Amino acid sequence: MERLRGCNATALLIGFLYGHVCHAHPTVTLGEVVPVDRQIDVDRIDHSSWDALLKKYVDDAGFVDYAGWKGAAADVGALDGYLSRLSTAKFTGTSTREARLAFWINAYNAMAVRGILREYPTTSIRNHTAKVYGYNIWKDLQLPVAGQAWSLDAIEHQVLRKMGEPRIHFAIVCASKGCPRLLNEAYTAQRVDEQLTANAVQFFSDSAKFAANADSGTVQVSPILKWFGEDFGGDPSAQLKSIAPYLPETHRKLALSGRARVTYLDYDWGLNDRAGRPVGGRR
Repeated sequence: MERLRGCNATALLIGFLYGHVCHAHPTVTLGEVVPVDRQIDVDRIDHSSWDALLKKYVDDAGFVDYAGWKGAAADVGALDGYLSRLSTAKFTGTSTREARLAFWINAYNAMAVRGILREYPTTSIRNHTAKVYGYNIWKDLQLPVAGQAWSLDAIEHQVLRKMGEPRIHFAIVCASKGCPRLLNEAYTAQRVDEQLTANAVQFFSDSAKFAANADSGTVQVSPILKWFGEDFGGDPSAQLKSIAPYLPETHRKLALSGRARVTYLDYDWGLNDRAGRPVGGRR
């Protein structure tokens, strides 16, 4: 369902005549608004349908067969059904941290995939991020959960970052090559810690995300650690120490030394599309 938020036709006309800017945003609502009596504890949410879709359309490096997925109406419908299932979740005092982590990571990733499928073919999520007038996928793609509409921005900043788990930055995927890989399995409460560690290790094994030179004492890292540096530590030295357990063993000593000079790699906003992935290469 889509609707204009903030402006109607009259407001748009008045704004045009008098030179005022009307900030109209077409909201795209995924899932559904679920009455309280139909909501179930987040620990009981079943992620198996999302798991099956990931296994079918995502390769081991996290590239997505968007063309194949969009062309399969039944599987687009299955993703919509999964998002509707996410809308049934509620959070209580007995909800486990692991279930909440898995839920919100899956929700973010499933929303991002659905948002791209809606626009595909496209070359980047940044093609759909209007700043003033029009649709902004970060804010206007929304999923109702527990009486609130959640955008990608809100899930990341208002929920996941506040859970004190920096490894989420190696798990949530904004459909870009510069992101961590989209894991081709659903996160689950039973395995989320193991899955977060595995994806962090894989992230730093990618030379486009991390590189180090012991001779010069330099470390190059993804700008994710600059944008969200406070989640990893108060300064670059502390941040390197926090990620050291996930680095290739040959670079851990440098990261832990406190003397490394940190610079940041470029971020690739190109779509994580399997159709554009070079044969035999990760990039």
